[in-house]
Amino acid sequence: GHSKNTEMSSHSKVPEKSKSDERIERMTFASVYPHYVQKVEKKGRTEEELRAVICWLTGFSNTDIDSVISEGLTFSDLFEAAQLHPNAGQISGSICGYKVQEIQNPLTRKVRMMDKLVDELAKGKLLNKILRS
Repeated sequence: GHSKNTEMSSHSKVPEKSKSDERIERMTFASVYPHYVQKVEKKGRTEEELRAVICWLTGFSNTDIDSVISEGLTFSDLFEAAQLHPNAGQISGSICGYKVQEIQNPLTRKVRMMDKLVDELAKGKLLNKILRS
């Protein structure tokens, strides 16, 4: 039999995308943002705090977030443009039944990190504790 070029097969480490990974890729931030706002406001937190959390994670300004929403950017676009906070790697724990730090797909992991921060905000965690600075 012929041996496959070994250099080619080294790319096979990329995990298969699941359906939910693909869905997340195509989801717009604008479609999810109102749910984030609702979730935190229901628990007595403010949209301002929510934005502080998102800005911390992504390195975006409030204006950037407005643009992401008005331009209908996907999470894929958003995280491509983002400068993830150096301490974002400290975000751990479970969200939606997944352990954040064990999620294989990089984009899905980042979206779940954002979900997790929003969740912590809604659960009443202090802002300076959420922003792992």
